[in-house]
Amino acid sequence: MRAVTWQGKQDIRVEEVPDPTIQEPTDVIVRITSTGLCGSDLHLYDPLGPFLDPGDILGHEPMGVVQEVGPQVTKLKPGDRVVVPFNISCGTCYMCSQGLQSQCETTQVREQGKGAALFGYTKLYGQVPGGQAEYLRVPFGDTLPIKVPDGPPDSRFLFLSDVLPTAWQGVQYANVPKGGTLVVLGLGPIGDMATRVARHQGAGQVIGVDLVPERLERAAANGVHTIDLNQHGDDVVDLIRNLTDGRGPDSVIDAVGMEAHGSPGAAAAAKAVGFLPSPLARKLMNTVGIDRLHALDLAIDLVRRGGTVSLSGVYGGMADPLPMMTMFDKQIQLRMGQANVWRWVPEILPLLQDGDPFGVESFATHTLPLSEAPTAYAQFQKKQDGMVKVVFQP
Repeated sequence: MRAVTWQGKQDIRVEEVPDPTIQEPTDVIVRITSTGLCGSDLHLYDPLGPFLDPGDILGHEPMGVVQEVGPQVTKLKPGDRVVVPFNISCGTCYMCSQGLQSQCETTQVREQGKGAALFGYTKLYGQVPGGQAEYLRVPFGDTLPIKVPDGPPDSRFLFLSDVLPTAWQGVQYANVPKGGTLVVLGLGPIGDMATRVARHQGAGQVIGVDLVPERLERAAANGVHTIDLNQHGDDVVDLIRNLTDGRGPDSVIDAVGMEAHGSPGAAAAAKAVGFLPSPLARKLMNTVGIDRLHALDLAIDLVRRGGTVSLSGVYGGMADPLPMMTMFDKQIQLRMGQANVWRWVPEILPLLQDGDPFGVESFATHTLPLSEAPTAYAQFQKKQDGMVKVVFQP
């Protein structure tokens, strides 16, 4: 089959690789019909290279049709249409029963000190082959895949794999009061979707902050009050306080996270790490980190006293200081974590079955054949050609 593989720093190739096979009696093989390119995939494109091996298959936002089932699978059959969550959870352990599928005790990558394994996401999360491919082996066939109805296009359900539950959890964790104000920092796919979810759930005012014109335009078209950092970078805090009776928003979502590709300082650190032998680079990145905390610092500064900051953006590294005195003094609540996909599916899926309240069918800006993945990665990293969300169709 063809698959998107990592071959080195900023070296993504579509190659012929062996087809996946049933390895456990509870496995299923899914023929992929659509698969997304995520902002966190860009971390693999560049800074997280020390945790990858040439030939690793990328991608964690797939859906498709069941091709083959293991002998112990009873709830799916060939021909069923499914979405595959990005975190690999058994659905039956203690953590899964608590709605913490991202911490699944069956698939935790304990040797790395991490939570549940992820599809297509480095040694840190199990080095499991990903879904930017023609076929994917999916474990826990009775409990992990999300069965969806035939009829609507893939675009109606694809974002159940990551974008929708991640945005939904971000808004839930932000704890926006009815009629309250939410600020979303970063209007990439997750931030954009979070603004849509927040408005759907009853937020009174949603403010989006970014510096990419296409992202700002998309959000503004959906009723979001947008602020361009290119124009208001020095006075964004005062501007938002003026919009919120001088006290700041009730809640802030940081949907930026570790964007080394967008920060000169972090990018320089990532580049330096790239010249080190992989074992040394892995240790340095785990202990020192290459994050930038500008977005998180801004969130803490912006949020009103007694408000909530929700982190949806991915952070890595261990040595970034937090302004603890300010956080304590302002009595800020802070929630974060990988999305627990199945925790939110029962709430989101019925909405998608009844219609398209989040505009998911037109959410992707680019739908491309898998063969164009190398170009898409490069353009997405550079935010070129109005590229906000990419979907590949194998």
